[in-house]
Amino acid sequence: RYKLVPLRPFNGKRVCCEMCLTALSQRWASSLPMNTVVLFVPQQEAWVVERMGRFHRILEPGLNFLIPILDRIRYVQSLKEIVIDVPEQSSVSLDNVTLQIDGVLYLRITDPFKASYGVEDPEYAVTQLAQTTMRSELGKLTLDKVFRERESLNSNIVHSINQAADDWGIRCLRYEIKDIHVPPRVKESMQMQVEAERKKRATVLESEGARESAINVAEGCKQAQILASEGEKAEQINRAAGEAQAVLAKAEAKAKAIRLLSDALTEQNGNAAASLSVAEQYVSAFSNLAKESNTILLPSNTGDISGMVTQVYFISKTPPV
Repeated sequence: RYKLVPLRPFNGKRVCCEMCLTALSQRWASSLPMNTVVLFVPQQEAWVVERMGRFHRILEPGLNFLIPILDRIRYVQSLKEIVIDVPEQSSVSLDNVTLQIDGVLYLRITDPFKASYGVEDPEYAVTQLAQTTMRSELGKLTLDKVFRERESLNSNIVHSINQAADDWGIRCLRYEIKDIHVPPRVKESMQMQVEAERKKRATVLESEGARESAINVAEGCKQAQILASEGEKAEQINRAAGEAQAVLAKAEAKAKAIRLLSDALTEQNGNAAASLSVAEQYVSAFSNLAKESNTILLPSNTGDISGMVTQVYFISKTPPV
Protein backbone atom coordinates (compact mmCIF):
# COMPACT_ATOMS: atom_id res chain seq x y z
CA ARG A 1 0.00 0.00 0.00
CA TYR A 2 1.38 3.38 -1.04
CA LYS A 3 0.44 6.84 0.12
CA LEU A 4 -0.54 9.43 -2.47
CA VAL A 5 1.47 12.65 -2.36
CA PRO A 6 1.04 15.94 -4.28
CA LEU A 7 2.49 16.09 -7.75
CA ARG A 8 6.13 17.12 -7.69
CA PRO A 9 8.89 17.25 -10.29
CA PHE A 10 11.84 14.93 -10.22
CA ASN A 11 14.56 15.42 -12.82
CA GLY A 12 12.08 17.22 -15.08
CA LYS A 13 9.29 14.56 -14.67
CA ARG A 14 5.96 14.62 -12.84
CA VAL A 15 5.61 12.23 -9.90
CA CYS A 16 2.22 11.27 -8.46
CA CYS A 17 3.04 8.78 -5.65
CA GLU A 18 5.88 7.60 -3.43
CA MET A 19 6.33 4.41 -5.47
CA CYS A 20 7.01 6.38 -8.64
CA LEU A 21 9.28 8.72 -6.71
CA THR A 22 11.30 5.81 -5.35
CA ALA A 23 11.53 4.21 -8.78
CA LEU A 24 12.69 7.43 -10.39
CA SER A 25 15.21 8.00 -7.62
CA GLN A 26 16.70 4.57 -8.12
CA ARG A 27 16.69 4.96 -11.87
CA TRP A 28 18.31 8.38 -11.56
CA ALA A 29 20.92 7.04 -9.16
CA SER A 30 21.64 4.05 -11.38
CA SER A 31 21.95 6.23 -14.45
CA LEU A 32 24.95 8.08 -13.03
CA PRO A 33 28.07 7.30 -15.08
CA MET A 34 30.57 4.93 -13.54
CA ASN A 35 34.20 5.72 -12.95
CA THR A 36 36.04 4.17 -15.87
CA VAL A 37 39.26 6.18 -15.35
CA VAL A 38 38.85 7.87 -18.74
CA LEU A 39 35.59 9.78 -19.05
CA PHE A 40 34.09 11.98 -21.77
CA VAL A 41 31.72 14.63 -20.40
CA PRO A 42 29.07 15.85 -22.88
CA GLN A 43 28.65 19.50 -23.70
CA GLN A 44 26.29 21.52 -21.43
CA GLU A 45 26.67 19.03 -18.57
CA ALA A 46 28.56 19.29 -15.29
CA TRP A 47 29.61 16.14 -13.44
CA VAL A 48 30.18 16.59 -9.70
CA VAL A 49 32.94 14.27 -8.42
CA GLU A 50 33.44 13.25 -4.79
CA ARG A 51 36.71 11.81 -3.53
CA MET A 52 36.24 9.53 -0.55
CA GLY A 53 32.78 11.01 0.07
CA ARG A 54 33.92 14.63 -0.09
CA PHE A 55 33.49 17.11 -2.93
CA HIS A 56 36.55 17.03 -5.13
CA ARG A 57 35.88 18.88 -8.40
CA ILE A 58 33.49 19.44 -11.30
CA LEU A 59 34.38 17.79 -14.57
CA GLU A 60 34.34 20.06 -17.60
CA PRO A 61 33.02 18.93 -21.02
CA GLY A 62 35.54 16.82 -22.89
CA LEU A 63 38.24 14.38 -21.75
CA ASN A 64 38.69 13.81 -18.01
CA PHE A 65 40.61 11.33 -15.83
CA LEU A 66 39.56 9.92 -12.45
CA ILE A 67 41.14 7.64 -9.87
CA PRO A 68 39.23 4.37 -9.49
CA ILE A 69 37.65 3.53 -6.12
CA LEU A 70 38.59 6.94 -4.63
CA ASP A 71 36.66 9.14 -7.08
CA ARG A 72 32.93 8.80 -7.63
CA ILE A 73 30.55 10.77 -9.83
CA ARG A 74 27.89 11.88 -7.37
CA TYR A 75 25.71 14.35 -9.36
CA VAL A 76 25.11 15.15 -13.01
CA GLN A 77 23.74 18.64 -13.58
CA SER A 78 22.39 19.84 -16.91
CA LEU A 79 23.39 23.38 -17.81
CA LYS A 80 20.64 23.74 -20.41
CA GLU A 81 17.55 25.81 -19.86
CA ILE A 82 15.00 23.73 -17.95
CA VAL A 83 11.24 24.13 -18.41
CA ILE A 84 9.06 23.23 -15.41
CA ASP A 85 5.30 23.13 -15.50
CA VAL A 86 3.97 24.80 -12.34
CA PRO A 87 0.74 22.96 -11.36
CA GLU A 88 -2.55 24.80 -11.01
CA GLN A 89 -3.16 26.32 -7.61
CA SER A 90 -5.71 28.48 -5.83
CA SER A 91 -5.01 32.07 -4.96
CA VAL A 92 -7.07 34.90 -3.51
CA SER A 93 -6.82 38.38 -5.01
CA LEU A 94 -6.96 41.65 -3.10
CA ASP A 95 -10.72 41.93 -3.66
CA ASN A 96 -11.31 38.39 -2.28
CA VAL A 97 -11.80 36.56 -5.58
CA THR A 98 -10.51 33.00 -5.72
CA LEU A 99 -8.45 32.29 -8.84
CA GLN A 100 -7.03 29.09 -10.29
CA ILE A 101 -3.67 29.85 -11.89
CA ASP A 102 -0.98 27.70 -13.48
CA GLY A 103 2.24 28.70 -15.15
CA VAL A 104 5.51 27.69 -16.76
CA LEU A 105 8.90 28.26 -15.17
CA TYR A 106 12.12 28.63 -17.18
CA LEU A 107 15.33 28.25 -15.20
CA ARG A 108 18.99 27.35 -15.61
CA ILE A 109 21.64 25.99 -13.26
CA THR A 110 24.45 28.51 -12.96
CA ASP A 111 26.45 26.89 -10.16
CA PRO A 112 26.53 23.05 -10.21
CA PHE A 113 28.12 22.92 -6.72
CA LYS A 114 25.30 24.91 -5.07
CA ALA A 115 22.67 23.04 -7.05
CA SER A 116 24.09 19.74 -5.79
CA TYR A 117 24.79 20.55 -2.15
CA GLY A 118 22.68 23.65 -1.47
CA VAL A 119 19.27 21.98 -1.72
CA GLU A 120 18.03 18.41 -1.86
CA ASP A 121 15.83 18.79 -4.96
CA PRO A 122 16.47 22.14 -6.66
CA GLU A 123 13.70 21.86 -9.23
CA TYR A 124 11.11 20.95 -6.63
CA ALA A 125 12.30 23.74 -4.36
CA VAL A 126 12.05 26.31 -7.16
CA THR A 127 8.58 25.06 -8.11
CA GLN A 128 7.31 25.42 -4.55
CA LEU A 129 8.91 28.84 -4.32
CA ALA A 130 7.21 29.89 -7.55
CA GLN A 131 3.83 28.78 -6.22
CA THR A 132 4.15 30.62 -2.93
CA THR A 133 5.52 33.73 -4.62
CA MET A 134 2.68 33.72 -7.12
CA ARG A 135 0.09 33.49 -4.34
CA SER A 136 1.81 36.33 -2.50
CA GLU A 137 1.96 38.59 -5.56
CA LEU A 138 -1.65 37.87 -6.54
CA GLY A 139 -2.80 38.82 -3.05
CA LYS A 140 -1.50 42.36 -3.73
CA LEU A 141 -3.60 42.90 -6.88
CA THR A 142 -7.29 43.18 -7.60
CA LEU A 143 -8.95 40.99 -10.20
CA ASP A 144 -8.90 43.65 -12.90
CA LYS A 145 -5.21 44.38 -12.38
CA VAL A 146 -4.34 40.68 -12.57
CA PHE A 147 -5.44 40.62 -16.22
CA ARG A 148 -4.00 44.02 -17.10
CA GLU A 149 -0.65 43.68 -15.34
CA ARG A 150 0.22 40.08 -16.18
CA GLU A 151 3.63 41.05 -17.53
CA SER A 152 4.44 43.03 -14.38
CA LEU A 153 3.24 40.11 -12.27
CA ASN A 154 5.55 37.70 -14.13
CA SER A 155 8.48 40.08 -13.64
CA ASN A 156 7.85 40.37 -9.89
CA ILE A 157 7.66 36.59 -9.52
CA VAL A 158 10.96 36.12 -11.38
CA HIS A 159 12.64 38.76 -9.19
CA SER A 160 11.39 37.14 -5.97
CA ILE A 161 12.48 33.65 -7.09
CA ASN A 162 15.98 34.83 -8.05
CA GLN A 163 16.49 36.42 -4.65
CA ALA A 164 15.84 33.10 -2.89
CA ALA A 165 17.29 30.72 -5.51
CA ASP A 166 20.69 32.39 -5.64
CA ASP A 167 21.93 30.17 -2.78
CA TRP A 168 20.81 27.11 -4.75
CA GLY A 169 22.88 27.97 -7.81
CA ILE A 170 19.76 28.40 -9.95
CA ARG A 171 18.65 31.42 -11.93
CA CYS A 172 15.06 31.88 -13.03
CA LEU A 173 14.98 33.28 -16.55
CA ARG A 174 11.24 33.67 -17.16
CA TYR A 175 7.92 32.89 -15.61
CA GLU A 176 4.77 32.85 -17.72
CA ILE A 177 1.21 32.51 -16.49
CA LYS A 178 -0.60 30.08 -18.79
CA ASP A 179 -4.22 30.21 -17.67
CA ILE A 180 -6.26 32.15 -15.15
CA HIS A 181 -9.55 30.55 -14.22
CA VAL A 182 -12.16 32.55 -12.36
CA PRO A 183 -15.38 31.27 -10.74
CA PRO A 184 -18.41 31.05 -13.08
CA ARG A 185 -20.36 33.74 -11.25
CA VAL A 186 -17.41 36.10 -11.36
CA LYS A 187 -17.02 35.38 -15.06
CA GLU A 188 -20.68 36.23 -15.65
CA SER A 189 -20.24 39.47 -13.72
CA MET A 190 -17.20 40.32 -15.82
CA GLN A 191 -19.14 39.65 -19.01
CA MET A 192 -21.96 41.91 -17.83
CA GLN A 193 -19.44 44.58 -16.93
CA VAL A 194 -17.84 44.36 -20.36
CA GLU A 195 -21.22 44.61 -22.07
CA ALA A 196 -22.19 47.60 -19.93
CA GLU A 197 -18.88 49.28 -20.74
CA ARG A 198 -19.39 48.71 -24.46
CA LYS A 199 -22.93 50.10 -24.30
CA LYS A 200 -21.61 53.10 -22.43
CA ARG A 201 -18.96 53.68 -25.09
CA ALA A 202 -21.56 53.32 -27.84
CA THR A 203 -23.86 55.84 -26.12
CA VAL A 204 -21.03 58.29 -25.59
CA LEU A 205 -19.87 57.96 -29.19
CA GLU A 206 -23.44 58.43 -30.45
CA SER A 207 -23.92 61.56 -28.33
CA GLU A 208 -20.57 62.94 -29.45
CA GLY A 209 -21.56 62.30 -33.07
CA ALA A 210 -24.89 64.12 -32.58
CA ARG A 211 -23.07 67.01 -30.95
CA GLU A 212 -20.53 67.24 -33.75
CA SER A 213 -23.36 67.11 -36.30
CA ALA A 214 -25.26 69.93 -34.55
CA ILE A 215 -22.08 72.01 -34.32
CA ASN A 216 -21.38 71.49 -38.02
CA VAL A 217 -24.95 72.46 -38.97
CA ALA A 218 -24.82 75.59 -36.79
CA GLU A 219 -21.43 76.51 -38.18
CA GLY A 220 -22.74 76.06 -41.73
CA CYS A 221 -25.77 78.29 -41.02
CA LYS A 222 -23.50 80.90 -39.48
CA GLN A 223 -21.19 80.91 -42.48
CA ALA A 224 -24.19 81.08 -44.85
CA GLN A 225 -25.61 84.09 -43.01
CA ILE A 226 -22.24 85.82 -42.99
CA LEU A 227 -21.79 85.23 -46.70
CA ALA A 228 -25.37 86.39 -47.41
CA SER A 229 -24.88 89.60 -45.40
CA GLU A 230 -21.56 90.24 -47.10
CA GLY A 231 -23.22 89.71 -50.48
CA GLU A 232 -26.07 92.10 -49.58
CA LYS A 233 -23.56 94.65 -48.34
CA ALA A 234 -21.56 94.41 -51.54
CA GLU A 235 -24.79 94.73 -53.57
CA GLN A 236 -25.83 97.89 -51.68
CA ILE A 237 -22.38 99.36 -52.09
CA ASN A 238 -22.40 98.64 -55.81
CA ARG A 239 -25.94 100.05 -56.17
CA ALA A 240 -25.01 103.21 -54.26
CA ALA A 241 -21.90 103.59 -56.35
CA GLY A 242 -23.98 103.17 -59.53
CA GLU A 243 -26.57 105.71 -58.38
CA ALA A 244 -23.84 108.18 -57.44
CA GLN A 245 -22.24 107.76 -60.85
CA ALA A 246 -25.66 108.19 -62.49
CA VAL A 247 -26.31 111.40 -60.52
CA LEU A 248 -22.88 112.70 -61.46
CA ALA A 249 -23.44 111.81 -65.08
CA LYS A 250 -26.83 113.55 -65.08
CA ALA A 251 -25.37 116.62 -63.39
CA GLU A 252 -22.50 116.77 -65.86
CA ALA A 253 -24.91 116.35 -68.76
CA LYS A 254 -27.20 119.07 -67.43
CA ALA A 255 -24.27 121.41 -66.84
CA LYS A 256 -23.05 120.76 -70.33
CA ALA A 257 -26.54 121.43 -71.70
CA ILE A 258 -26.76 124.68 -69.77
CA ARG A 259 -23.37 125.76 -71.11
CA LEU A 260 -24.40 124.95 -74.63
CA LEU A 261 -27.71 126.81 -74.11
CA SER A 262 -25.96 129.85 -72.72
CA ASP A 263 -23.53 129.82 -75.64
CA ALA A 264 -26.44 129.55 -78.05
CA LEU A 265 -28.26 132.49 -76.43
CA THR A 266 -25.26 134.71 -76.89
CA GLU A 267 -25.25 134.14 -80.61
CA GLN A 268 -27.36 136.06 -83.15
CA ASN A 269 -31.11 135.29 -83.08
CA GLY A 270 -30.50 133.16 -79.95
CA ASN A 271 -33.33 134.79 -78.09
CA ALA A 272 -35.82 134.05 -80.87
CA ALA A 273 -34.78 130.41 -80.89
CA ALA A 274 -35.19 130.22 -77.10
CA SER A 275 -38.65 131.81 -77.35
CA LEU A 276 -39.68 129.28 -80.00
CA SER A 277 -38.44 126.37 -77.84
CA VAL A 278 -40.32 127.64 -74.79
CA ALA A 279 -43.52 128.07 -76.79
CA GLU A 280 -43.27 124.50 -78.08
CA GLN A 281 -42.74 123.14 -74.58
CA TYR A 282 -45.66 125.20 -73.28
CA VAL A 283 -48.02 123.85 -75.91
CA SER A 284 -46.82 120.29 -75.33
CA ALA A 285 -47.22 120.49 -71.56
CA PHE A 286 -50.68 122.04 -71.86
CA SER A 287 -51.81 119.31 -74.21
CA ASN A 288 -50.74 116.54 -71.72
CA LEU A 289 -52.52 117.95 -68.67
CA ALA A 290 -55.73 115.99 -69.22
CA LYS A 291 -53.93 112.70 -69.92
CA GLU A 292 -52.18 112.27 -66.55
CA SER A 293 -55.01 113.10 -64.06
CA ASN A 294 -58.62 114.16 -63.83
CA THR A 295 -57.74 117.46 -62.07
CA ILE A 296 -56.59 120.27 -64.38
CA LEU A 297 -55.18 123.61 -63.26
CA LEU A 298 -55.45 126.23 -66.03
CA PRO A 299 -53.67 129.56 -66.07
CA SER A 300 -55.72 132.72 -66.23
CA ASN A 301 -54.50 133.63 -69.75
CA THR A 302 -54.62 130.24 -71.42
CA GLY A 303 -54.86 131.51 -74.95
CA ASP A 304 -52.25 134.24 -74.62
CA ILE A 305 -49.30 132.26 -76.00
CA SER A 306 -47.63 135.34 -77.39
CA GLY A 307 -47.68 137.00 -74.00
CA MET A 308 -46.03 133.97 -72.43
CA VAL A 309 -43.33 133.94 -75.09
CA THR A 310 -42.78 137.69 -74.62
CA GLN A 311 -42.41 137.17 -70.86
CA VAL A 312 -39.84 134.41 -71.41
CA TYR A 313 -38.01 136.61 -73.88
CA PHE A 314 -37.68 139.43 -71.39
CA ILE A 315 -36.61 137.05 -68.63
CA SER A 316 -33.87 135.71 -70.86
CA LYS A 317 -32.62 139.17 -71.66
CA THR A 318 -32.59 140.25 -68.00
CA PRO A 319 -29.07 139.97 -66.68
CA PRO A 320 -28.56 137.80 -63.58
CA VAL A 321 -28.47 139.52 -60.20
